[in-house]
Amino acid sequence: MSNQLCRKISNISMSHFLYIDKNINIFEDDIPGVPKVFPWTILMKNNFIKDFPLGRLGVQSGNPDMRALLDHCFNSLGDLLFPHLNGPFQMTQHFFKTSKTLVLIECVASHPETRSSFLAAHIPLYLYPFLQTVSKTRPFEYLRLTSLGVIGALVKTDEQEVINFLLTTEIIPLCLRIMEAGSELSKTVATFILQKILLDETGLNYICQTYERFSHVAMILGKMVIALAKEQSARLLKHVIRCYLRLSDNPRAREALRQCLPDQLKDQTFAGCLKDDKSTKHWLQQLLANLESTAPQDPRITLPPLAAQ
Repeated sequence: MSNQLCRKISNISMSHFLYIDKNINIFEDDIPGVPKVFPWTILMKNNFIKDFPLGRLGVQSGNPDMRALLDHCFNSLGDLLFPHLNGPFQMTQHFFKTSKTLVLIECVASHPETRSSFLAAHIPLYLYPFLQTVSKTRPFEYLRLTSLGVIGALVKTDEQEVINFLLTTEIIPLCLRIMEAGSELSKTVATFILQKILLDETGLNYICQTYERFSHVAMILGKMVIALAKEQSARLLKHVIRCYLRLSDNPRAREALRQCLPDQLKDQTFAGCLKDDKSTKHWLQQLLANLESTAPQDPRITLPPLAAQ
């Protein structure tokens, strides 16, 4: 946002706001030189009337002006979430505000002008309590999925800054837990996040750096393959296979995968599921080819075969 616009914003006074009553707020149509969404960001700082502008901003989430203006509202976004993280979550009372806030946070995370500030403010850490929830009720699943969507929007940019930040947090264990026990859609988004981390060289090296990290990832992926053999999902299987293929690019991980890759990926278990998906079939063929190539065994990283459960 330009310095000129910032100066205009700083000079806005509450005289621009017309209050009809304590529940409804209407703004003048035009504040010269300032995007129309900005007054709603001002009102978000008022604890008494925060919910109404939050809803209005949620409707405007695709507005590029709003994305830039929200760069100046990080404290408000954190304030909206923190009360619900610091105590019992009252679903009927807090669900609307929390879900709308998460939509705005995803908007900020996906915008190139606000992403760096978003990471510098450690806003993603506010989302992790929602990723830690285990309730399978629809509202909690929605909050969990929306929080995953924010992280997904970050990793989709393929920016090194994003991966470096995430590797300093607990995002990988959180994603692995959801990949094991979440809904199909949550599993898909969580696996996509892991895939994007693995596709980054730093992320791949991080996961393959220790036996504990690699074995945890391999164990969860193996369990997912076994589950997918019973209830097949082409969308989820695609991300699982891509994760395996990327792991096979690391020599130590490749040696371990020769021992622990599930048999269901070696036989015709998923032939029907992948019949019309040429890219995923190619990835699977490439994975098997990588594992068939001869290489000296590295005894530092080995895993026993996964048993069917």
